[in-house]
Amino acid sequence: MTISPVIRLHPDDGVLIARASLPPGTVVADGVSTVERIPSGHKVAIKPIAVGEPVIRYGQIIGFATIPIAPGQHVHVQNCGMGDFAKDYAYCADVKPTPNFDLPATFEGIRRPDGRVATRNYIGILTSVNCSAHVASLVADVFKKNPFTGDNPLADFPNVDGVVALTHKTGCGMTQNEPLALLRRTLGGYARHVNFSHVIVLGLGCEVNQIGGLMEEQKLAGRLRAMDIQEVGGTRKTVEAGIAFVREALADSNKVTRESVPVSELTVALQCGGSDGYSGVSANPALGAASDLIVRHGGTVILSETPETYGAEHLLTRRAVSREVGEKLVDLMRWWDEYTTREGAEMNANPSPGNKAGGLTTILEKSLGAMAKAGTTNLVEVLRYAEPITKKGFVFMDTPGYDPVAATGQVAGGANLVCFTTGRGSVFGCKPAPSIKLATNTPMYKRMEEDMDVNCGTILEGEESVQQCGQRIFELILKTASGQPTKSESFDFGGAEFAPWVLGATM
Repeated sequence: MTISPVIRLHPDDGVLIARASLPPGTVVADGVSTVERIPSGHKVAIKPIAVGEPVIRYGQIIGFATIPIAPGQHVHVQNCGMGDFAKDYAYCADVKPTPNFDLPATFEGIRRPDGRVATRNYIGILTSVNCSAHVASLVADVFKKNPFTGDNPLADFPNVDGVVALTHKTGCGMTQNEPLALLRRTLGGYARHVNFSHVIVLGLGCEVNQIGGLMEEQKLAGRLRAMDIQEVGGTRKTVEAGIAFVREALADSNKVTRESVPVSELTVALQCGGSDGYSGVSANPALGAASDLIVRHGGTVILSETPETYGAEHLLTRRAVSREVGEKLVDLMRWWDEYTTREGAEMNANPSPGNKAGGLTTILEKSLGAMAKAGTTNLVEVLRYAEPITKKGFVFMDTPGYDPVAATGQVAGGANLVCFTTGRGSVFGCKPAPSIKLATNTPMYKRMEEDMDVNCGTILEGEESVQQCGQRIFELILKTASGQPTKSESFDFGGAEFAPWVLGATM
């Protein structure tokens, strides 16, 4: 079977996507040949586009021609830029019934005493402030597995996935109530996270984020052990007390067993990072197909990264189950517009140099590809950063586009598994939730196979459909939720990536 050198995503598109690097003279459409080299994953025009005329991909506006564009030319930052255009929010217009499957799929999960279901079983060490970060790491390091030598201090506790210190760079020097409340909401979400059997929080003692205030605000009394370094008597005594806590908790944590539970117990965070021109063609739509399966089996998926939804939000408001839910999303976009203006930035600054090298030109184009991760089901709720997720189905959480910060908020909200698509390549984990990484293209997958869990480049090569790849992802999600390690877990990723969103001035 001969495969076309380009990919058409919608009948109305004025640009096509190069499957591989195309030399000048390559036929890409009837009567259209490339007039210059088109890099892999980049766009080629198949019709004349006048100055100011919209550039259409996915059947949607991704930018406007800044100079005349001729058929066969490379369409990118040199001739395509941002511009204003009217969006029809059409609240609820595309809402449709989402029937659940008669026989929901299952996985082997860990049922906690309160009835919630975990996919992993960690002991967590949280910090109220950066001043206690090193002490927390000293405690966790005593129990750290070495992925290269095979040394495992937890060998006698096979049902414990690890002891992880989640440290951060804030907790003091805060000037406003909102940044403190956001940090506490994030820490509270982790303290309650179902993938932790036991949690200790370490503080210094004099920080703004007092442990007592954290526990009272987040209603954590009885859920965790707390220690202040100043009160305990310094580094050595606190480390010894922390180690003693973990050793005391290990035997109890190890008692867990896995049992068959329905997919309704899964809450999956949808992430993308190091995106390229193929992200919206292969991995993101395939993850969207898997997301639809999760929702139809009764589970929950979380789309986030608000700046990477900017310009495509009108497609999500159409799927909102109520006008109120849709307006929450629009209000977030207005907040981000004001936020970036106040900070002297602009939304189109979001595509990174790697994104642009991979073929993404504007934030509009990036957003349209990124939202494909959420599939086609109804939008049932819009939440603030790190807010607890209480509804089943497709939900949206406000987060920055920066992957570690976004995923931290999703996991704080209750995600017990993460799916992360990447085109340029990413090494990422998100303890205590396992993280599955999906490659958009085969060359990168082969180059970074030790870090990638799924190759979605098969879609580009015509080996399988988006739906078939989505089914494969869904099956891997079930295996991972049942305890099968991901590639990032084999390297012990996931502790250093903990990154609460920092708002406000630091004093």
